[in-house]
Amino acid sequence: MLTNWVARPIMAPFRHEYLFSPQVNTLPELIDIGLNLGHDSFDHDRDAVLQAARAVGVVQMVLTGTSIESSDKAASLAVEHPGVLYCTVGVHPHEAGQYNVDTSAWLQRLAQLPPVVAIGETGLDFYRDFSPRHVQESAFAEQLSLGVTTQLPVFLHQRDAHQRFLPILKEQRDRLSRAVVHCFTGTRDELFDYLDLDCYIGITGWVCDERRGLPLQELLKDIPPERLLLETDAPYLQPRTLRPKPKTRRNEPANLVWVLATVAACLGRHPEEIAATTTRNARVFFDL
Repeated sequence: MLTNWVARPIMAPFRHEYLFSPQVNTLPELIDIGLNLGHDSFDHDRDAVLQAARAVGVVQMVLTGTSIESSDKAASLAVEHPGVLYCTVGVHPHEAGQYNVDTSAWLQRLAQLPPVVAIGETGLDFYRDFSPRHVQESAFAEQLSLGVTTQLPVFLHQRDAHQRFLPILKEQRDRLSRAVVHCFTGTRDELFDYLDLDCYIGITGWVCDERRGLPLQELLKDIPPERLLLETDAPYLQPRTLRPKPKTRRNEPANLVWVLATVAACLGRHPEEIAATTTRNARVFFDL
């Protein structure tokens, strides 16, 4: 049993937050289902970042492929750390302009590597529109088809594009093995649309934001426990609950414990219980 979590009062809307005490001897196992460890901000201390994550119980991590180059790098890193690092391979909607007739074949070859456990990050992002929308939609549909072919789960991104994202996903969902909507920040209607398609839901440090995260905090209770997954999306989305306040805004996989703490507080459950549930879910989802 984990006995050294302590409850401390913090700002609204939470009544309590569960934090690690320095004397913790037994930590719950956690899996970070989405982080960008290949990002150049980690180039100078990547091994130390991994060590810090393992020190707080983050025992396995799934690196996110967002382009041809980042998927290659994620796969290389995962090969170097068998049993600890895994990865996805795919093309993010921001990079959809690079998707061509050879990309699917390249991704399919990469997907044969043992540490590759999902196709993605793929989806639609109409908030930034870094790629034309019709190009995003085409790349999304192609990668879903690759998920069908490989029978790997799909790792999905959706921002301000639900009305187009949903029908494209729905068209192929019955032939896909599993799907997770990564970094969910949407509405109640969107959440139930995804749950109706038997999708998993990934929760990041967005939930720790006392400004933007309030609607998501309210929706946590509507996510079935068996569909809940935790992620950092490092180096992005650093939890605003971090104490002491860090000198840098770079997020790290070790900060997954802060996402866990906030989710547990919102649900009124002990963090150890949430950790056990989400770790079990991640191992089922990615077949780890």
